[in-house]
Amino acid sequence: MSKKIRLAGIAYESLVNGPGMRRVFFSQGCNHNCEGCFNPDTHNFEGGTLKDMDELIEDVLDNPMIKGVTFSGGDPFERAEDFAYMAKKFRENGKDVWSFTGYTFEYIMDNLDKKEGFKDLLYNLDALVDGKFEIDNMGDGLRFRGSKNQRIIDVKKSLEAEEVVLFEEYMK
Repeated sequence: MSKKIRLAGIAYESLVNGPGMRRVFFSQGCNHNCEGCFNPDTHNFEGGTLKDMDELIEDVLDNPMIKGVTFSGGDPFERAEDFAYMAKKFRENGKDVWSFTGYTFEYIMDNLDKKEGFKDLLYNLDALVDGKFEIDNMGDGLRFRGSKNQRIIDVKKSLEAEEVVLFEEYMK
């Protein structure tokens, strides 16, 4: 039985969604409705197309130029179980995994055991760019994020420290 995921789209080679050459998977479905969202067509949970996750994973692993993958959106945490499956497979094969979300790290931690897949997805990420996009906090030169309120979090160090630890080199 194939495992399917509903995606809004895929960026096959990206240099702007995390460090190095990345494959970006855009989740279909988002409840945040941030003003000025650059991807409003990803909000509808019924839009996009169903894709076979194992085929997507294999395609990334077959491309030696791809350093890592990024989950964007929509909001990947709205499909946390599916993205957790993919994240685990990528990490097992040496790819680093980033995810964007409109939720905060604190909200995710508070809901690890309440929301299906939150824990599995979070624990298989290297970096989390958290927080809603805020049009009033846009700024020139922000690396890997859309607004100044969003944080680029080192997930492993944050889980160990039991508090948010930022990737300072990306926050400048």
